[in-house]
Amino acid sequence: MKYRHIVLIVVLILVVDQALKFWIKTHMTIAEQFPVISDWFFIHFIENEGMAYGLKFGGEFGKIALTLFRLIAVVIGFFYMKKLVKEKYHNGLLVCGALILAGAAGNLIDSMFYGLIFSESTRYELAQFMPAGGGYGTFLHGNVVDMLYFPLFDGTLPSWVPFWGGEHFIFFRPVFNIADAAISVGVITILLFQKRFLHRNTDTENQPVGTTQQAV
Repeated sequence: MKYRHIVLIVVLILVVDQALKFWIKTHMTIAEQFPVISDWFFIHFIENEGMAYGLKFGGEFGKIALTLFRLIAVVIGFFYMKKLVKEKYHNGLLVCGALILAGAAGNLIDSMFYGLIFSESTRYELAQFMPAGGGYGTFLHGNVVDMLYFPLFDGTLPSWVPFWGGEHFIFFRPVFNIADAAISVGVITILLFQKRFLHRNTDTENQPVGTTQQAV
C-alpha cells in the first residue's frame, strides 16, 4: 500500500463525515430524530463539547486542550503513517491507521471551525451556514455533531437481573458520528489482529521460495 492510498482513505471518510454533519446542522434541530431502519437505527441530532460518544473533558479549558491535542495528534499521525508505509507494515495496520486518523481529523474540523461557520442549533431553530452575525462560537470552540443512534434494545430488564432488574434499559445508548465509528473500527481491529498487523513485510518475506541468493 502506498502513502497516497492512506490519504485517499482519509479524504473519503472526511467527505462522508462532513457532508452528513453539514446536512444535519442545516436540516435538523437539536434532539430531532427520524427512523432509518425500524426502531433500532435512528438519525438523532445532538452536539457535544468533548470527546467521542458524547463524553466530556474538563470544561472550557479541557475543550481547548482536547482540540489542540487532536490537532497535534493528526499532524503527527500523517507523518507516522508515512513512516509505517516506508517500513512496509501490514496493509491491515495501514488501513486501520487511516481510519483512526480520519476519525480524529473529522471531529477536529468540528471543534476548530463549526463555531465560526454555523449559527447555534437549538430545539426550535435550524443552524444557518455562514450567518451574517457570525457563528455561535470562536476558533477551537465548535461543538462536535453526532447523529447515529442504535437503540438495539429498549425496554425493561427482567427482575432476575442483578442490580438493574426491573429498570428501564437502552442498549446501545451513546449517539455518535462517522468519525467516531472510524476510530472505533480502527482501534478494535488492531487489537483483534495485532499479532498479524504489527510486523513489517521484509524483502526476504516477499521473495519466492528458492530465490534467496547465496553469499559468495
